[in-house]
Amino acid sequence: MRTTPTPTGVLLGHLVPGTPEWDAARTGPVITATRIAAVMGLSPWESRLSLYHRLRGETSDQFTVSSEMEWGTRHEPTITEKWEDCHPERMALPTGTWRHRDRPWQRCTPDRLIVPRVLYVAWTIADTEVLELKFSPTGEGWGPDGDPLGIPVYYRCQVMWQLDTLGLTRATVAVLIAGHDYRTYPIEWDADEAELLRKSARAFLDDVEAGRRPDIDGHSATYQAIRQLPDGMQDIDVEIDAALRDRYFAAIDAHAAAETELAECRSRILDRIGDGRRARTDGQLVATRTVRDGHTHSLQPARDRSTA
Repeated sequence: MRTTPTPTGVLLGHLVPGTPEWDAARTGPVITATRIAAVMGLSPWESRLSLYHRLRGETSDQFTVSSEMEWGTRHEPTITEKWEDCHPERMALPTGTWRHRDRPWQRCTPDRLIVPRVLYVAWTIADTEVLELKFSPTGEGWGPDGDPLGIPVYYRCQVMWQLDTLGLTRATVAVLIAGHDYRTYPIEWDADEAELLRKSARAFLDDVEAGRRPDIDGHSATYQAIRQLPDGMQDIDVEIDAALRDRYFAAIDAHAAAETELAECRSRILDRIGDGRRARTDGQLVATRTVRDGHTHSLQPARDRSTA
Protein backbone atom coordinates (compact mmCIF):
# COMPACT_ATOMS: atom_id res chain seq x y z
CA MET A 1 0.00 0.00 0.00
CA ARG A 2 1.37 3.38 -0.99
CA THR A 3 1.43 6.26 1.45
CA THR A 4 2.63 9.82 1.34
CA PRO A 5 5.11 11.30 3.82
CA THR A 6 3.89 14.30 5.80
CA PRO A 7 5.89 17.01 7.57
CA THR A 8 4.53 16.40 11.09
CA GLY A 9 2.80 13.05 10.88
CA VAL A 10 4.22 9.76 12.17
CA LEU A 11 2.54 6.70 10.67
CA LEU A 12 1.40 4.21 13.32
CA GLY A 13 0.14 1.67 10.80
CA HIS A 14 -2.61 0.78 8.36
CA LEU A 15 -5.19 -0.07 11.00
CA VAL A 16 -8.73 -1.23 10.31
CA PRO A 17 -11.46 0.38 12.48
CA GLY A 18 -12.79 -2.08 15.02
CA THR A 19 -9.71 -4.32 15.11
CA PRO A 20 -7.65 -4.78 18.30
CA GLU A 21 -4.73 -2.91 16.70
CA TRP A 22 -6.95 0.05 15.85
CA ASP A 23 -8.44 0.07 19.34
CA ALA A 24 -4.94 0.00 20.86
CA ALA A 25 -3.93 3.10 18.87
CA ARG A 26 -6.91 4.97 20.39
CA THR A 27 -6.60 3.67 23.95
CA GLY A 28 -5.34 5.87 26.72
CA PRO A 29 -4.95 9.66 26.89
CA VAL A 30 -5.16 10.42 23.18
CA ILE A 31 -7.44 12.73 21.20
CA THR A 32 -8.33 11.48 17.75
CA ALA A 33 -9.99 13.40 14.94
CA THR A 34 -13.32 11.77 15.78
CA ARG A 35 -13.00 12.82 19.45
CA ILE A 36 -12.03 16.46 19.05
CA ALA A 37 -15.62 17.58 18.37
CA ALA A 38 -16.64 16.00 21.70
CA VAL A 39 -13.85 17.91 23.45
CA MET A 40 -15.34 21.10 22.00
CA GLY A 41 -18.87 20.11 23.05
CA LEU A 42 -20.02 19.84 19.41
CA SER A 43 -20.34 16.11 18.73
CA PRO A 44 -23.80 14.58 18.14
CA TRP A 45 -22.47 11.19 19.28
CA GLU A 46 -20.19 11.91 22.25
CA SER A 47 -20.32 14.40 25.12
CA ARG A 48 -17.45 15.83 27.11
CA LEU A 49 -18.51 13.79 30.11
CA SER A 50 -18.89 10.50 28.20
CA LEU A 51 -15.47 11.01 26.59
CA TYR A 52 -13.95 11.84 29.99
CA HIS A 53 -15.10 8.53 31.50
CA ARG A 54 -14.13 6.64 28.35
CA LEU A 55 -10.57 7.98 28.47
CA ARG A 56 -10.32 7.11 32.16
CA GLY A 57 -11.34 3.53 31.38
CA GLU A 58 -14.48 3.84 33.52
CA THR A 59 -16.93 3.11 30.70
CA SER A 60 -16.71 0.88 27.67
CA ASP A 61 -14.54 2.03 24.80
CA GLN A 62 -15.70 -0.78 22.53
CA PHE A 63 -16.09 0.34 18.94
CA THR A 64 -19.60 -0.18 17.54
CA VAL A 65 -20.54 0.35 13.91
CA SER A 66 -23.83 2.13 13.33
CA SER A 67 -25.88 1.57 10.18
CA GLU A 68 -24.88 5.00 8.85
CA MET A 69 -21.18 4.27 9.53
CA GLU A 70 -21.45 0.89 7.81
CA TRP A 71 -22.95 2.39 4.68
CA GLY A 72 -20.46 5.23 4.77
CA THR A 73 -17.64 2.68 4.68
CA ARG A 74 -19.32 0.73 1.90
CA HIS A 75 -19.67 3.91 -0.18
CA GLU A 76 -16.06 5.08 0.33
CA PRO A 77 -14.71 3.46 -2.89
CA THR A 78 -17.60 4.88 -4.90
CA ILE A 79 -17.15 8.41 -3.55
CA THR A 80 -13.38 8.18 -4.08
CA GLU A 81 -13.89 7.05 -7.68
CA LYS A 82 -16.24 9.96 -8.32
CA TRP A 83 -13.73 12.42 -6.88
CA GLU A 84 -10.92 11.01 -9.07
CA ASP A 85 -13.19 11.16 -12.13
CA CYS A 86 -13.59 14.89 -11.44
CA HIS A 87 -9.85 15.36 -10.85
CA PRO A 88 -8.01 13.12 -13.32
CA GLU A 89 -4.68 14.84 -12.59
CA ARG A 90 -4.84 13.73 -8.95
CA MET A 91 -5.28 10.44 -7.12
CA ALA A 92 -6.57 9.56 -3.68
CA LEU A 93 -4.39 7.05 -1.85
CA PRO A 94 -5.41 4.88 1.10
CA THR A 95 -3.66 6.02 4.24
CA GLY A 96 -3.32 4.90 7.84
CA THR A 97 -3.42 6.03 11.46
CA TRP A 98 -1.07 8.89 12.31
CA ARG A 99 0.14 10.84 15.32
CA HIS A 100 1.80 14.23 15.50
CA ARG A 101 5.58 13.90 15.76
CA ASP A 102 5.79 16.24 18.77
CA ARG A 103 2.41 15.49 20.36
CA PRO A 104 1.88 11.72 20.60
CA TRP A 105 -1.60 12.29 22.03
CA GLN A 106 -2.76 14.02 18.82
CA ARG A 107 -3.89 11.34 16.35
CA CYS A 108 -6.01 10.89 13.25
CA THR A 109 -6.98 8.41 10.56
CA PRO A 110 -7.82 10.31 7.35
CA ASP A 111 -9.84 8.46 4.73
CA ARG A 112 -7.47 9.30 1.86
CA LEU A 113 -4.47 11.47 1.00
CA ILE A 114 -4.58 13.33 -2.31
CA VAL A 115 -1.39 13.54 -4.37
CA PRO A 116 -0.52 14.30 -8.03
CA ARG A 117 -1.12 11.29 -10.26
CA VAL A 118 2.54 11.41 -11.33
CA LEU A 119 4.21 11.45 -7.93
CA TYR A 120 7.74 12.12 -9.00
CA VAL A 121 7.27 15.04 -11.36
CA ALA A 122 7.96 18.25 -9.43
CA TRP A 123 6.09 16.86 -6.44
CA THR A 124 6.40 18.57 -3.06
CA ILE A 125 4.69 18.05 0.28
CA ALA A 126 2.60 21.13 -0.48
CA ASP A 127 0.87 19.05 -3.17
CA THR A 128 -0.59 16.66 -0.57
CA GLU A 129 -4.14 17.14 0.69
CA VAL A 130 -6.59 15.27 2.89
CA LEU A 131 -9.72 13.75 1.37
CA GLU A 132 -12.44 12.97 3.90
CA LEU A 133 -15.36 10.87 2.67
CA LYS A 134 -18.87 11.10 4.12
CA PHE A 135 -22.27 9.56 3.53
CA SER A 136 -25.49 11.28 4.61
CA PRO A 137 -28.89 9.64 4.19
CA THR A 138 -30.83 12.93 4.32
CA GLY A 139 -28.43 15.85 3.78
CA GLU A 140 -29.43 17.46 7.07
CA GLY A 141 -26.77 20.01 8.05
CA TRP A 142 -25.02 20.12 4.67
CA GLY A 143 -24.86 23.40 2.75
CA PRO A 144 -24.47 24.20 -0.95
CA ASP A 145 -21.81 22.38 -2.96
CA GLY A 146 -18.43 24.09 -2.73
CA ASP A 147 -19.22 26.23 0.33
CA PRO A 148 -16.25 25.94 2.77
CA LEU A 149 -18.67 26.55 5.65
CA GLY A 150 -21.25 24.13 4.29
CA ILE A 151 -20.24 21.09 6.34
CA PRO A 152 -21.49 20.28 9.85
CA VAL A 153 -19.24 21.93 12.44
CA TYR A 154 -18.29 18.61 14.05
CA TYR A 155 -16.89 17.40 10.73
CA ARG A 156 -14.98 20.65 10.34
CA CYS A 157 -13.36 19.98 13.74
CA GLN A 158 -12.41 16.51 12.53
CA VAL A 159 -10.82 17.71 9.31
CA MET A 160 -9.01 20.64 10.97
CA TRP A 161 -7.55 18.17 13.50
CA GLN A 162 -6.35 15.93 10.67
CA LEU A 163 -4.63 18.81 8.90
CA ASP A 164 -3.01 19.98 12.12
CA THR A 165 -1.83 16.46 12.98
CA LEU A 166 -0.27 15.89 9.58
CA GLY A 167 1.00 19.40 9.01
CA LEU A 168 -1.01 19.86 5.81
CA THR A 169 -2.89 22.95 4.72
CA ARG A 170 -5.73 21.77 2.44
CA ALA A 171 -8.51 19.21 2.58
CA THR A 172 -11.62 18.29 0.67
CA VAL A 173 -14.74 16.80 2.20
CA ALA A 174 -16.67 14.73 -0.35
CA VAL A 175 -20.17 13.62 0.64
CA LEU A 176 -22.78 11.43 -1.00
CA ILE A 177 -26.24 12.48 0.10
CA ALA A 178 -29.26 10.20 -0.23
CA GLY A 179 -27.34 7.94 -2.60
CA HIS A 180 -27.31 10.38 -5.53
CA ASP A 181 -26.36 13.93 -4.46
CA TYR A 182 -22.56 14.32 -4.62
CA ARG A 183 -20.98 17.47 -3.14
CA THR A 184 -17.50 18.61 -2.23
CA TYR A 185 -16.28 21.23 0.23
CA PRO A 186 -12.76 22.73 0.35
CA ILE A 187 -11.23 23.23 3.81
CA GLU A 188 -8.13 25.34 4.50
CA TRP A 189 -6.00 24.91 7.62
CA ASP A 190 -6.58 27.85 9.95
CA ALA A 191 -3.86 28.63 12.49
CA ASP A 192 -6.17 30.19 15.09
CA GLU A 193 -8.76 27.46 14.79
CA ALA A 194 -6.14 24.72 14.99
CA GLU A 195 -4.56 26.32 18.04
CA LEU A 196 -7.92 26.51 19.78
CA LEU A 197 -8.56 22.82 19.14
CA ARG A 198 -5.06 21.89 20.27
CA LYS A 199 -5.21 23.89 23.50
CA SER A 200 -8.69 22.62 24.28
CA ALA A 201 -7.59 19.03 23.74
CA ARG A 202 -4.53 19.42 25.95
CA ALA A 203 -6.60 21.03 28.71
CA PHE A 204 -9.17 18.24 28.46
CA LEU A 205 -6.50 15.56 28.79
CA ASP A 206 -5.09 17.39 31.82
CA ASP A 207 -8.57 17.33 33.37
CA VAL A 208 -8.88 13.61 32.64
CA GLU A 209 -5.56 12.93 34.35
CA ALA A 210 -6.43 15.12 37.35
CA GLY A 211 -9.92 13.68 37.76
CA ARG A 212 -11.74 16.95 37.06
CA ARG A 213 -15.02 15.70 35.62
CA PRO A 214 -17.00 17.87 33.16
CA ASP A 215 -20.44 19.07 34.17
CA ILE A 216 -23.46 16.89 33.50
CA ASP A 217 -25.38 18.10 30.45
CA GLY A 218 -28.38 17.06 28.39
CA HIS A 219 -26.46 15.05 25.78
CA SER A 220 -27.79 11.52 25.32
CA ALA A 221 -24.21 10.21 25.52
CA THR A 222 -23.88 11.72 29.00
CA TYR A 223 -26.94 9.77 30.13
CA GLN A 224 -25.60 6.56 28.60
CA ALA A 225 -22.20 7.04 30.28
CA ILE A 226 -23.75 7.64 33.69
CA ARG A 227 -25.86 4.52 33.23
CA GLN A 228 -22.67 2.48 32.85
CA LEU A 229 -20.88 3.83 35.92
CA PRO A 230 -22.63 2.04 38.81
CA ASP A 231 -21.56 -1.56 39.42
CA GLY A 232 -24.41 -3.56 40.85
CA MET A 233 -27.14 -2.22 43.15
CA GLN A 234 -27.62 -1.74 46.87
CA ASP A 235 -31.13 -1.80 48.31
CA ILE A 236 -30.89 1.72 49.72
CA ASP A 237 -32.65 5.07 49.28
CA VAL A 238 -30.67 8.15 48.20
CA GLU A 239 -31.92 11.63 49.08
CA ILE A 240 -32.01 14.23 46.27
CA ASP A 241 -32.89 17.91 46.65
CA ALA A 242 -36.38 19.25 45.96
CA ALA A 243 -35.19 21.49 43.12
CA LEU A 244 -33.90 18.52 41.13
CA ARG A 245 -37.09 16.57 41.89
CA ASP A 246 -39.28 19.41 40.63
CA ARG A 247 -37.14 19.91 37.54
CA TYR A 248 -37.37 16.18 36.75
CA PHE A 249 -41.16 16.02 37.08
CA ALA A 250 -41.58 19.23 35.07
CA ALA A 251 -39.37 17.85 32.28
CA ILE A 252 -41.48 14.68 32.11
CA ASP A 253 -44.67 16.72 31.77
CA ALA A 254 -43.11 19.08 29.20
CA HIS A 255 -41.76 16.17 27.16
CA ALA A 256 -45.18 14.51 27.00
CA ALA A 257 -46.84 17.79 26.03
CA ALA A 258 -44.21 18.49 23.36
CA GLU A 259 -44.62 15.02 21.84
CA THR A 260 -48.38 15.51 21.64
CA GLU A 261 -48.03 18.97 20.10
CA LEU A 262 -45.46 17.75 17.56
CA ALA A 263 -47.65 14.80 16.55
CA GLU A 264 -50.59 17.14 15.93
CA CYS A 265 -48.47 19.58 13.91
CA ARG A 266 -47.09 16.76 11.78
CA SER A 267 -50.59 15.47 11.14
CA ARG A 268 -51.89 18.91 10.17
CA ILE A 269 -48.97 19.58 7.81
CA LEU A 270 -49.23 16.17 6.15
CA ASP A 271 -52.97 16.65 5.78
CA ARG A 272 -52.36 19.98 4.00
CA ILE A 273 -49.60 18.55 1.79
CA GLY A 274 -51.76 15.63 0.66
CA ASP A 275 -49.92 13.94 -2.20
CA GLY A 276 -47.52 16.86 -2.56
CA ARG A 277 -43.85 16.83 -1.63
CA ARG A 278 -43.01 20.05 0.22
CA ALA A 279 -44.71 22.49 2.59
CA ARG A 280 -43.82 26.17 2.31
CA THR A 281 -44.83 29.44 4.00
CA ASP A 282 -44.38 32.57 1.87
CA GLY A 283 -41.80 30.68 -0.20
CA GLN A 284 -39.83 29.41 2.82
CA LEU A 285 -39.36 25.64 2.98
CA VAL A 286 -40.99 24.22 6.11
CA ALA A 287 -40.88 20.45 5.64
CA THR A 288 -40.43 17.75 3.01
CA ARG A 289 -42.58 14.65 2.69
CA THR A 290 -40.83 11.39 1.80
CA VAL A 291 -42.69 8.45 0.27
CA ARG A 292 -42.17 4.68 0.21
CA ASP A 293 -44.40 2.26 -1.67
CA GLY A 294 -46.73 5.13 -2.51
CA HIS A 295 -47.37 6.17 1.09
CA THR A 296 -45.87 8.78 3.40
CA HIS A 297 -42.70 7.51 5.07
CA SER A 298 -41.66 10.61 7.03
CA LEU A 299 -41.92 14.38 7.30
CA GLN A 300 -38.46 15.98 7.37
CA PRO A 301 -38.20 19.51 8.82
CA ALA A 302 -36.28 22.15 6.91
CA ARG A 303 -32.68 22.69 7.98
CA ASP A 304 -33.20 26.46 8.22
CA ARG A 305 -36.12 27.01 10.61
CA SER A 306 -35.60 30.74 11.19
CA THR A 307 -38.70 32.87 10.68
CA ALA A 308 -37.03 36.27 10.50
